[in-house]
Amino acid sequence: MDRSLRASAAHYLGENVAISILLGIAIVLGSSFILISNIFRPVDQRPPPPGKKWHLPPGPKGIPIFGNLLLMKSIREDHDHKLYRDMAQYGEMTTLHLGSKTWILLNSQRVVAEIIAKRGSLTNGRSPMPVASGIVSRHSRSLLLPPSGWTEKRRVMHSLLSGTALRQYAAWQELESTQLMAEYLFQPETWYRHHYRYANSVVHRIALGERLVKTGKELADLQDVVTHFVGSIGSSFIDWFPELDSLPKFLQPWRKHWEKLGQWNHDVYRSWWVPVREQIDAGSAPPSFVRDVLLHSDTKFTGDDEEAMYVAMQLIEAGSDTTREALNIFVMAALCHPEAYQKAREEVDRVCAADGDSLRLPVMADMEQMPYVCAVIKEILRWRPIFPFTPDHVLTSDMEFEGYSFPAGVGFVINGIAVCEECEDADKFKPERWLDGHETDAAHGLWQFGGGRRICVGYRLAQRGLFLNIARLVMCYDYAAAGPYNPRRLNHHRTDEPFPIKVMVRSEEHARLVKEDAIRNGVLEFAKGSN
Repeated sequence: MDRSLRASAAHYLGENVAISILLGIAIVLGSSFILISNIFRPVDQRPPPPGKKWHLPPGPKGIPIFGNLLLMKSIREDHDHKLYRDMAQYGEMTTLHLGSKTWILLNSQRVVAEIIAKRGSLTNGRSPMPVASGIVSRHSRSLLLPPSGWTEKRRVMHSLLSGTALRQYAAWQELESTQLMAEYLFQPETWYRHHYRYANSVVHRIALGERLVKTGKELADLQDVVTHFVGSIGSSFIDWFPELDSLPKFLQPWRKHWEKLGQWNHDVYRSWWVPVREQIDAGSAPPSFVRDVLLHSDTKFTGDDEEAMYVAMQLIEAGSDTTREALNIFVMAALCHPEAYQKAREEVDRVCAADGDSLRLPVMADMEQMPYVCAVIKEILRWRPIFPFTPDHVLTSDMEFEGYSFPAGVGFVINGIAVCEECEDADKFKPERWLDGHETDAAHGLWQFGGGRRICVGYRLAQRGLFLNIARLVMCYDYAAAGPYNPRRLNHHRTDEPFPIKVMVRSEEHARLVKEDAIRNGVLEFAKGSN
């Protein structure tokens, strides 16, 4: 009997111990969950100041701690942009909770203009991104920097918007465009490489002072730098939970991968930067943005050599990549909407081929006389937006707007897909929709260059380069599909042909015009031998 009682007592004690252990584990897990939830709580879900109550637009429900991060992962893989459109079903604004960050998607042109443009002094911040901005970019890419790190870099780059600079750079753009036209003639099968070489060479000369003399591998490396950098934005768990960056480094196993990428990025930049810096130090450098603005004593740039390098190189990578992509979209539009292509050609011919004896290539001075070509540029950027989401514009102080109350730290993000499709026949390529008297201002009514105080400083330079090349290409070349293609898949990330194209010169007369212009500008041999 005593043995039976002892067994029962032991069993009872064992059950109690097990229950106590389980209860302890549950308490620890529950406490940990509450602690983690509080640490990573989005700013609008934290207690507001006395007398205040945050009120945000509706949005999809998320899961504890992670919020809508799984949805964001799906959006990144949504090549047809369906989920971007779905976000607009909540109204002009949609709230997303992404880890410890709060995003407000702006789904209409009206709210973009009100919040990004008119309230730009409040919405010029950026949220912390320890991986993309910190490790990969070494806190030096102004695109992702908060105002404290961005203002000085913006100040020196602002010279790119001046009329004097644009006129000075026009001759360089025309020269590089002349080479592109000849490259098309002699190497039509690599049309997509000519787009990148043109864009890179123009901005390389503007930034660093010399015509581009780089190998195919060096150009591919710089394009890959852009691809990997853009790919890093939001792809790391840490950028959505930036609080984790405060952990001791030995508790950050993710750092090794990103530090390797950041070092490679830095090494590619240095290989382009050092030769130019040495020329400037030796007094033998030609005129350039770096020599005459960034490092000039009158400019008084307060950054060190590393920061100056990132200012110059991000100008090159940004100017190269977006122009390349826009020209690729132009080619896709030529395939899908030949009627618009023909209208653009007729306009160019009226200006440059009205007299059969005076056929000439378009020049920058023709821009005002070709509103339809300018409208084509804006429609290219609307029809296939390069940026489905813009970087977040973070509130630097609390803001009230149309019944909503937003706390400082909330990020406003332009939903480029929803905004660009806020028109009739959104899937059709119709440049006519931009014939409103503002054709020559690519930022008027279009938000692909951003807006407010953080608008792209080089957008006018980019627009002028696109005008020159599109006007010349529609005048001299025809495009046809060389295989199956998806009109919604531009494949910008590739360094080989993004979609199959056959390029044909319009006539022998146009071929002769291209050759003569290349000879006159001394770029014929470069065009024959470039790769």
